[in-house]
Amino acid sequence: MSQICVSQNLQRVTISFNNVSIKEAILKLEDVSGFKFYYEQNWFEETLISKSYQDESIGNILDDILRETNINYLILKDRIILTKNNAIITKLPLDFFKSQDLNNENNDDTELKTPVFQKEYMAAKNGNTNVELLTVGKENKNASKTKFTVSGYIRDSKTNRPIENLTILIRDKNISAITNEAGFFSIEVPKGLNTLEISSLSYGQSSKKVIVYGSGDLSFNLEESLEQLDEVLIESSKDDNVKKAIVGVTKVDVQGIKNIPLVLGERDVLKVATTMPGIKTAGEGALGYNVRGGKVDENLILFDNSVLYNPSHFFGIFSAINPFATGSVDIYKGSIPAEFGGRLSSVIDISTKEANMEKFSGEGNIGPITGNLTLETPIVKDKVAIMAGVRATYSDWVLKSISEESIKNSKASFYDAIFKYDHKIDENNKIQATGYLSNDEFSISSDSIYSYGNRLASIKWDHNFNDKNRSSLILASSQYKFNILYEGIFNRNFDYGYSINETQLKLVAKYNYSKQHKFSYGLSSKLYNIQPGDMKPLGDESIVQSKRLEREKGLESAIFISDLFEVNDKLLLDIGFRYSLFAALGKRNQNIYDVNQPISNESVIDTKVYSNNEVIKTYGGPEIRFSSRYFITPSLSIKAGYNKTIQYSHLLSTNTTASPVDSWKLSDLNIKPERAEQFSVGLYKNFDDNSHEISIEGYYKKMKNLLDFKTGAELVLNENIETVLLPGEGKAYGVEFLIKKKKGQFNGWLSYSYSRSMIRLDSKFLSNQVNNGKYFSANQDRPHDINLISNYKLTKRYSFSLNFNYQSGRPITYPVGKYIYNGEEQVLYSDRNKYRIPDYYRFDVGVNIEGNHKNVKLAHSFWNISVYNVLGRNNPYSVYFVNENGEIKGYKSSIFSIPIPTITYNFKF
Repeated sequence: MSQICVSQNLQRVTISFNNVSIKEAILKLEDVSGFKFYYEQNWFEETLISKSYQDESIGNILDDILRETNINYLILKDRIILTKNNAIITKLPLDFFKSQDLNNENNDDTELKTPVFQKEYMAAKNGNTNVELLTVGKENKNASKTKFTVSGYIRDSKTNRPIENLTILIRDKNISAITNEAGFFSIEVPKGLNTLEISSLSYGQSSKKVIVYGSGDLSFNLEESLEQLDEVLIESSKDDNVKKAIVGVTKVDVQGIKNIPLVLGERDVLKVATTMPGIKTAGEGALGYNVRGGKVDENLILFDNSVLYNPSHFFGIFSAINPFATGSVDIYKGSIPAEFGGRLSSVIDISTKEANMEKFSGEGNIGPITGNLTLETPIVKDKVAIMAGVRATYSDWVLKSISEESIKNSKASFYDAIFKYDHKIDENNKIQATGYLSNDEFSISSDSIYSYGNRLASIKWDHNFNDKNRSSLILASSQYKFNILYEGIFNRNFDYGYSINETQLKLVAKYNYSKQHKFSYGLSSKLYNIQPGDMKPLGDESIVQSKRLEREKGLESAIFISDLFEVNDKLLLDIGFRYSLFAALGKRNQNIYDVNQPISNESVIDTKVYSNNEVIKTYGGPEIRFSSRYFITPSLSIKAGYNKTIQYSHLLSTNTTASPVDSWKLSDLNIKPERAEQFSVGLYKNFDDNSHEISIEGYYKKMKNLLDFKTGAELVLNENIETVLLPGEGKAYGVEFLIKKKKGQFNGWLSYSYSRSMIRLDSKFLSNQVNNGKYFSANQDRPHDINLISNYKLTKRYSFSLNFNYQSGRPITYPVGKYIYNGEEQVLYSDRNKYRIPDYYRFDVGVNIEGNHKNVKLAHSFWNISVYNVLGRNNPYSVYFVNENGEIKGYKSSIFSIPIPTITYNFKF
């Protein structure tokens, strides 16, 4: 508080305020004290105060009630003059009238001896009375600081949603900041006149003149640029690809994916992500994602902070993510932030959008096999809102058009539903709660019905302590389960089920210590509870015996801290440390095996019994996260990173591709956690005002304690699963190339990656060796991957798009001969994964027809007409061999072997 101390300021009064505005408090103080106040009526916000003062000086009372405002005051005889931002100076410094160059760039590091007067005000206006001039903070003439913290929230002017990844730059100064997921930013700004430049691909570019008197709030709204949004498909905020220290991150622009032709016209954020280098699937219709040579279980998929174990619907053709409820998708495949752990390869962080707090709105589509509707509405305007969305199939006719006989005669259905609650308590507190449910049911034969589903729930409390400190407290729960109902012959009907549950409590805090150091730290703890298998007879006549495996429990905890350290204008470091600890818990029995024999049922020498919640075994260790960026030129940077990760849970599958009935297993006395180290380096360059970008990244990853399986391994209801497992080590390496055009009528990207993923299963016991203990191609090894995505906007209403995708065939083991053993003919197979199925390629085309552009209409709509696999390429999904009359014959199956035309109607209101 800045004030001039004269005798009247010592006058003492007794007064109390009970839930009144500051303006009402000043009027009451005017009546009690006898002072006459001078001020503008519109200076005061609607903040209510409740305070009492006993025999307190008038100056101290004003200091207290005006502390959190930008109002200064001057006590002069029987008058009190209030001023906004600046202070009134009654005695000028001796050197006040010396020449002072306001445009001198060197003023950044020297103290301004005088307050901001008319000279700067007129410089900002530059003769234009229509220029909006913003003011921040209030002046303290005794302060020695020359820079102040300006912070606030930036929101969409129509929906009031926060705008994430918006760049704020101080013109002519090397100072910038980026808004976080809450739309919040904080930036150190020199005192005096500044020009803030705001830029975003979706919101265009704008600037604001700001006079800074001191630290304070600067919140405002921006209007979305719809034309630019339609042209963007996948983006990183302006030049983040060059500026940020993090290596190997992909951001999916959820709004822009409508222009990409996908199978059956269904928008799919994760399918779009697979068109970027380093992210692949095992094949068309395959579940899960392979990131930089990792297996599908090595990806941590988060949906509003809850773990999504199975992100797929409909045999992997669709993802289980509702695109109309999704706000952002960030994929970390190189540098994983220290707050994330538990997986080796990547983190796919999916956040739902905030519900519309301004008005009722909705979005949806009607396609050939699915319908989707998402609605949002405020409950208390600008404070409380909810969002609800549901998506479901209404026909399985598409299966009848698939050439594979087993799929052609099948049935399938799915649905997913989401509900979100957003509550903005005040500027410093916000609560978000999300619930999600998905379910698939299918039958690939007349005697079995399979079903699987996810159930997620999370609640997050965001709290801002001040301009520098903020935190989030998160409680999240996840469940994945599947069930098989079998009704066949020989009275062997059964009901088989599996489930995994986890509950996590997590605290994340961020501290902007200075321009050079921005810290993030916290802790988390997660409890696993797995039912590995439960089989019951189905019906009274079934001869199946009931069997239920022992439950598995585990506790995974971690502490973490990271520092975004700006060493200088060129060098930026992101240094992170995470220490994780896992405890396998009872109640369970664990076998002890003879170390001089292979692990098998015959080598058990003892069985230990652990009581409920007793610690069976603990594992842990440090996980280092490091990345760096160095500017070679302002638009060219080089980055390098190192990641050390630990994974305590494992997906058990003997298939070459993931299956919805694969099960998860926790580390225990006989199964160690998987560990990995990854080194990465890359070059990043932007051209033509960031409208073009090009990047090349290379990586090398080594892994140990990977799990594979013995030939003929039986996983279902196996009480001693470790007896069929083979621990091994792996390595993955590759180079990824991306070129992208983000603006103009023609835009899109071309990506290429060369990658290898190898595994070695070696042991001192010959029976546990595969391929003589040498490295061989892992199931997910597909060396070459090319994707071309392009969009041409003919007019504001018509645009055309195309996709091209090529991938090397995945590895397979072939029969190479036959022999007679004990009078029976046996098949001789090649080394494991020695051969490959044929290569995959596909070409898709599409056209988007926007509705009319009237300003007033019921809803905005557009039609998407696309043809998937326009060339009718018979891409193999799998290759298998059958013994027919003593002759081995090879067959291949395909998912979509003909062109698939689609018409989808989309609407938004």
